[in-house]
Amino acid sequence: MSDTWERVQLASARVPFRLKVGAVWIVLFLMLGFVGNAAGFDLQWIRDNIRYISGGLRYTLFIAVCGIALAVVMALLGALCRISRNPVAYGVAGFYVSFFRGTPLIVQMFLLYLALPPVGRNLAAKYSWLPDGFDQALILEAATAGIIALGLNYGAYMTEIFRAGIQSVAGGQGEAADALGMTYGQKMRKVVLPQAFRVIIPPTGNEFIAMMKDTALVSFLGVTAASAEIFRRSQLVGKADFKNLEAYVAVALVYWGLTAIFTFFQARLEKRIGRGYDRAHVARAMAAAASQGQPRGGGGLVG
Repeated sequence: MSDTWERVQLASARVPFRLKVGAVWIVLFLMLGFVGNAAGFDLQWIRDNIRYISGGLRYTLFIAVCGIALAVVMALLGALCRISRNPVAYGVAGFYVSFFRGTPLIVQMFLLYLALPPVGRNLAAKYSWLPDGFDQALILEAATAGIIALGLNYGAYMTEIFRAGIQSVAGGQGEAADALGMTYGQKMRKVVLPQAFRVIIPPTGNEFIAMMKDTALVSFLGVTAASAEIFRRSQLVGKADFKNLEAYVAVALVYWGLTAIFTFFQARLEKRIGRGYDRAHVARAMAAAASQGQPRGGGGLVG
């Protein structure tokens, strides 16, 4: 019996690991297909409606891109304030990070979408010196409120990413910039931040992928059908045809595919950014330079 088990183990060891993982995935898909078929899953309905649901991708990506752009700005400002010795800047940044990390994102969206308009109306009614139209100034569209909430929320989390990235730059870099007579702004812009972004970009990519999925929360604010992102579109067609299960499975597949695409490109970007710190890559580059009769330093004098 033990000999048979050893032969099985040896045979299993000869099978590539990736092939084994692929076999596991195939079995899982077959099991899901069996369960879906037993539950009366309507695959034809997904084929008929997947194009309409996918049509909301442009709004999903628009919200995510605008949100991450705002988050990067807020994270950079927050990180600079968090490493500052100015008590006002440090206190404001601390309050911002604490509030937006300490409250749910959906609550923040509703605060911007439903709570701000009464504030504008009440201020306009109480203070006559405010400009005309101020009572309408704080009324935001659902997509706009969602973008602002996503940017502020993710910016609070990314503040610590940016702070860690800035502080990861060797102190001697800043001292060298000071010795050259650079101002604080010049030192950050020309010396510290370009090096810090090597550390900041990979986790920022993860935050962007997470934000793409959180754009689904904007649908709870009541966006119109014309500007609905993919989750809202799946809700509309699913409820209309009483196919909620199929609708949610379809939108889950769209999100899954979108995440896989951006994860692939993020991995390529990380690999490209990390080349300067990849010892194997540096060794290959040095060997190639040596084989061509070039100096190892790449910029030294040729004797």
